[in-house]
Amino acid sequence: MAAEISTAVLLAAGRGKRLGALTAETPKTLLEVAGAPLISHIAGALAAAGLTHFIVVTGYLSGQIEGWAKTWQRENPEIKITTVRQPELNGTGGAMLAAKAHLAGVARFVFGWADILMDRANYPRFIHRARIDEYDLMLAVNRVKDPFRGAAVYVNPHMMVERLDEKPPPGTARTPWNNAGLFASSGIIFDYLARLEPSVRGELELPGAIAQMIADGRVVRAVDIRGFWSDVGTPEDLEKTRACFKPKRKRR
Repeated sequence: MAAEISTAVLLAAGRGKRLGALTAETPKTLLEVAGAPLISHIAGALAAAGLTHFIVVTGYLSGQIEGWAKTWQRENPEIKITTVRQPELNGTGGAMLAAKAHLAGVARFVFGWADILMDRANYPRFIHRARIDEYDLMLAVNRVKDPFRGAAVYVNPHMMVERLDEKPPPGTARTPWNNAGLFASSGIIFDYLARLEPSVRGELELPGAIAQMIADGRVVRAVDIRGFWSDVGTPEDLEKTRACFKPKRKRR
């Protein structure tokens, strides 16, 4: 029996230090791509796939993102947007914990980074799988040459996740699958987030909670995404994304 999923948590608290001056006065998620902020593309794709409530976790330059949320909701009156400020910028795990109170009574939900953009067709496909499959956590994965910039995801032939290795040294991963930054789960994720200890970077990192779920034998499934994907982490990534999403000129 399919589970209803209508809520998404979008993590938009970080600055994006690798983008340098580009994020000095603008949150990473509000950088423009094809005439609209990054987060607008993501929220629009999720809304088109049937989601109706967005919880946006803010931190760096929160006021700008809150302003975006008010404008976007006026333009999309069928959608509800809730913004919540992360009390301390202590990592993606901390950002998810900030959203917990707004998910009371929500059986399943989608969550992910508000600065990762992928081919629009992947969003409804992922949500469809999230609604019909059985799992404790589902994550999207994309195929790369070397997943050292993200997290190497090791799966079995049935796409069940057996291991998650966050930011492995370049050239050491033995899997082409990278954590694509889009997930689905239930409240069980918060049981693991609450147990997180700070990483070597001093942050509560969401992948650490997922790794512990795998270690505990929880059902963690992977869904492969296709086509374009970018975490827009560097100026070069941003230019690549802008070129890919640049509106195509109509032929005369």
